Formats: sequence, structure tokens, C-alpha cells
Amino acid sequence: MKKVILFIVFVKAMSLTLSACETNTETTTIEPEIKQQKITLNVRNPKVEISTQFEQMVIAYEIENPNVDIRIHTVGGANDDLSDLKAQIAAGNGPDIFTNSGYEKAKLWSNYLEDLTDQPWVENAYEDTLLPMKFDGKIYGMPVNLEGYGLIYNKDLFNKAGIDTLPKTVAELIEVAEKLQKEGITPFATGYYEEWKLGVHLLNVAFAQQEDPSAFIKGLNDGTEKIDSNQKFKDIIKLLDVTLKYGNDNPLTTDYNMEVTLFAEGTAAMIQQGNWIQPMIDKLSPNMNIGFMPVPINNQPIDDALIVSVPNYWVVNKQTSPEKKKEAKKFLNWMVSSEQGKTFMTEQFKFIPAFDHIGDDNLGPLADETIRYYKEGKTLNSNWFNFPVGVRNEFGLAIQLYVRKQLNRDQLLEEFQKSWEKASGK
Repeated sequence: MKKVILFIVFVKAMSLTLSACETNTETTTIEPEIKQQKITLNVRNPKVEISTQFEQMVIAYEIENPNVDIRIHTVGGANDDLSDLKAQIAAGNGPDIFTNSGYEKAKLWSNYLEDLTDQPWVENAYEDTLLPMKFDGKIYGMPVNLEGYGLIYNKDLFNKAGIDTLPKTVAELIEVAEKLQKEGITPFATGYYEEWKLGVHLLNVAFAQQEDPSAFIKGLNDGTEKIDSNQKFKDIIKLLDVTLKYGNDNPLTTDYNMEVTLFAEGTAAMIQQGNWIQPMIDKLSPNMNIGFMPVPINNQPIDDALIVSVPNYWVVNKQTSPEKKKEAKKFLNWMVSSEQGKTFMTEQFKFIPAFDHIGDDNLGPLADETIRYYKEGKTLNSNWFNFPVGVRNEFGLAIQLYVRKQLNRDQLLEEFQKSWEKASGK
């Protein structure tokens, strides 16, 4: 609606300008020319947290570029943002700009990814952020941002419960949860309606805490490693049990927005999420006193590290028209090079830039801690980029069955192993 209102204002301003002309003839000759030059770009935005802010940024771009009409389709949260994308593109109805997470997904979508190697933003991107979208020396995606995740906690609620030391083991985490409960505070906000939170973010912690995650994944692919006999995966299920015992009621019907609201409103003291929820928290509870802590999964003290990565990359549809590809590349460059684009990225989106020429101040406490961990090298890997295609969704659905008590712990581990073997062709 805001886009429509601003567009009407823009049209009225144009009308006033044209009315100063001597005759109406000039108006009729100009309008068809504008229509002929108009280019429509369809953009698939996977960040539901910034849907309004993204639309506002697009309006700013359109005012500077009146020959371009950008239509946004925002997905995310409870929606699967890839389930229909390939069919749309194959039918010629796909977006001109969308996102890809890199590595295996980039290989799967290679026929639809435009080569962006020669784009100006490449020289400013942190080198390690380009690796998931770099193949044969060519770059096929622009980093959306850097993101970190772990357990986010409410410092004020911790103080209220007399908690002055952050837990480093599951036993200590349980002690913290019991202290919170005694104060009438729900320890965990558990939004397990979203399978990605379970099958991607939660389960990745077990991968990230392997001695060598890359070697472990390689071992799973060649059959020398097994999920169902690996202790880290047994540990992650025990951690899940802790969050279920000390979490909110009805976790499987608690979606992303409900979960964040429980935390932001102070009903729950902890939430397994990342710095991407900062805009939602700022809207619900400005200046909330929050911080990050790593995720313990057993009783061995964990390393002080967060999981940090580029979650997605903006890509240009290789199958779209040359004119649209040119405009799409121009828009992506504007996002990270213009003052307006950079301001939206940092001040409105609260994104941690993946580029060395964009400042990272005033992004909020979650971003500040993520940046500190990243710059100090205290990070763990987001390994899901290297999972066989399709396995992440199956992981999440299997965990939901466990939460429903339709699978026991051993059966869940077996389901993980079966899913990997099926997806990797074993």
C-alpha cells in the first residue's frame, strides 16, 4: 500500500510538471515513450523479517530509476521459499532476482545463475564470503549479509533469576532453566512449527561440533561415517529434550513470529535464533537488553564460538532477457554501493555487511556480538550448504515426528541416517 501511495504522489508530481508545458500535445507524446522504456523486475525476497523495509528500499530505487518497476514476492518464516521456484523459472514465470545458498544448491541451479564475476561489488566482498558461489574461477552470487546464531538470552530476566554466569554445559543450562522457572519465567521460546529451525539450525550444531565437519560429511557420503552412531547427534537430541521440557506449550503449533514474540515480550528468556531477528525485536521491544551465547549440547564445556556464515546470495536469473539482466545487476550494485542502499542495509535491515566498504556500527546488540565473534575468529561452520539436496527438509520433518512422540530417540537417529543415504545415493 505504501508503494501505491508513493507512486500516486510521484504521478501527481509529474502531472504538475507537465501542466507547465504550453500544450497537452507534449504530454501525449511523452507518456507512450515512458511506457515503452519501462522494465519490470520480479524479486524474490527470502527475508520476511524485513519485508516492509525492503519494499521501502525498492521505492527509493524506483524514484531514482523511474523506468524500472520492481515487484517483490516475500517468502520465508513458515513458507518453503524454494518449493515452487524451479517450476516457475522453467515455465518462464520465475523471478529475475532470487537467492541461492551456495555449494550444492548452486550446482543444482547452475543453469539459472548468471555470471556476476565482472560486477563492481566483487572487489569489496570479504573473500571467504564468495567461496560458496565460486566455481571454476567465476562468481555467481552476491552475499546478502553475514549472520550468526546461537542461544539469544534476555539479560534482564537472567538478572531477575539471579543468573550471573552463562551456562557452558547442558547441566548448567538445566540449572539456569530451573532458576528461571522458579521466577515464573518460561526458559525457552520453542517455535518448532518451522522444520528449518530443527533440521537446519539445530541439527547443524551437531555437525559444527565434529572434530572436522568437512571430513565428517565426506565420510557420510562415502559410508565411512554414520549419523546414528555419532555421539554429537545423540547429544543434540538430549538438548532438544531440554528445550521441550522447559519451553512453551504447543511447540509444534508455535511458528516463527509467535516464537519471536514470546521472547521479545519477555515471556521466555531464551531463544535459538540469530541476529536476523533484531528488526522484529526492535519493533516489538525497542532497546531490549539481549545477548548471544553459544549452544551447549553435552556436559563438556563448549568453545566460545557462534555459528556464522552468509545465509544466502542474491542471484540473477540467467534465463531472463538481456535487458532485465542488465537492470537486475544495476539494482544489486545500487543496494551495496549507493548511500541509500547502504543505509537501508545497515539502519533498516540491521544486516551485518559482507563488504569491507560498508560500516557495521549501530546494528544492534546481536549484530555487535556476531561481528566480534567473526573478527576474533571464534566461529563454527554452517554446514548445511554441503548437505545433499533435500536432506534438510527430511531432517526437520523427522524431528517434528520425534516431538510428537511418533519416533523415539533411536528411531530418529536411524531416520537421519536413512535420509542422508537416500539423498547421497547410497
